[in-house]
Amino acid sequence: MAVSLAFIPKPLVLPIDRILPSKIWPDAVLETKKFKLILASIREVDLIEPLAVGAVDRKTGHHLLLDGHLRLLVLKELQRTEVPCLVASDDESYTYNNRVNRLATIQEHYMIRRALERGVAPDRLARALCVDTAQLMRKANLLNGICAEAAELLKERQFSTEVSTALRQMKPTRQIECVELMIAANTLTVPYARALLMATPVEMLVAGQRRRLEKAVSQEQVDRMEHEMANLQDQYKLAEQTYGEDILNLVVARGYIGKLIDNPQVMRYLRKYHEEVLEQFQNIVQSVSIEG
Repeated sequence: MAVSLAFIPKPLVLPIDRILPSKIWPDAVLETKKFKLILASIREVDLIEPLAVGAVDRKTGHHLLLDGHLRLLVLKELQRTEVPCLVASDDESYTYNNRVNRLATIQEHYMIRRALERGVAPDRLARALCVDTAQLMRKANLLNGICAEAAELLKERQFSTEVSTALRQMKPTRQIECVELMIAANTLTVPYARALLMATPVEMLVAGQRRRLEKAVSQEQVDRMEHEMANLQDQYKLAEQTYGEDILNLVVARGYIGKLIDNPQVMRYLRKYHEEVLEQFQNIVQSVSIEG
């Protein structure tokens, strides 16, 4: 069975003024960590990943931007005039974004290790990633003390280096067990990892390691914590079963509201009689996630 490509393989260099964003960003996005990270990276090592655009509009000569809105904002901030782009064969942005893979934490770890091994100076790499050198080295040492099985479970996930800090205090079997719990609950957060560490029996900890605040936590509290975590895990599994349907309903509702406020008669009515409802409708339609 033939598999169609989502975009034309060879990038095209396009004038930035010929690219039309499909999202409206609030001014506050310029102060977000994500924007500053992309800005630092492009300043230091230039653009790595091309933008993704739709096919050219024959009438206007413009391309609709499908992926890379923050990168485009950064390039405009740097007063660039051209940018390499991948032209998508499918011009529907929702479908295209389903094909975009975000960089997982362990993938980033391997990239950092590879760059350091090839002689890239840590301070330069830290500037490109918009982190301090100490944080860069924590990313480089992410898997130190983590067993291969736990690393394999985490390889496509995003998580903080502090999660690894908690895991490496446990023995391999407990690491695997805790990672499976976090994945099942879809909660790879630092507080959850630390809570699991607190609930880990002493015999399952690496020799010489002690749980933080162990003296301040009684066995009864630890047992209650484990019970609450089990209940939370069941709740997450239930939510996971309906997640896809809920997201689809939200997308459909957002599209319907968008069509409503595109209707001039509806707009006039809402603006005249229900201005607060119109404001909420506009917020729903314009709401977007922060992405590169």
